[in-house]
Amino acid sequence: MHGILAVVNYELFMAEAIAEARRGVADGEQPFAAVAVIDDAMIARDHHRIGATDDPTAHAVLLTLRAAAAKIGTRRLPEATIFTTLEPCAMCVGALVEARVRALVYAVPDPERGAAGSLLQLAQEPRLSHRLAVVSGVREAEARRMLAEVPSASV
Repeated sequence: MHGILAVVNYELFMAEAIAEARRGVADGEQPFAAVAVIDDAMIARDHHRIGATDDPTAHAVLLTLRAAAAKIGTRRLPEATIFTTLEPCAMCVGALVEARVRALVYAVPDPERGAAGSLLQLAQEPRLSHRLAVVSGVREAEARRMLAEVPSASV
């Protein structure tokens, strides 16, 4: 694990993301999910809904970010930390940067699509207007086991 953020219960909130991912699997989706946390309170959560909606942008991170912004009533979420089971793609990290999210915490790196350090580093790209703190590897073994249970969810 690398990166240091304010005191947030990483284990608890990642467990919530993993539980949400399992709900997604039960709905026939990939085991990818996210939760949004502000002031140690979970304010939004969702899982991939690409299959259910035929929407290629229905990623867990985007859906969670939209729900959090709607709940708070603003497009900027500078106090938010997003927890996700898999390192987000470029589209999702771009949205986190645009929303000015404080931090991203993910369980499993994605060397094929990850845009927070594995394949690309958009989360801390110095040429962008905002950078977010990144913590990886929280509950990684548990999330990897879950991913392994779903044959089409390779990392």
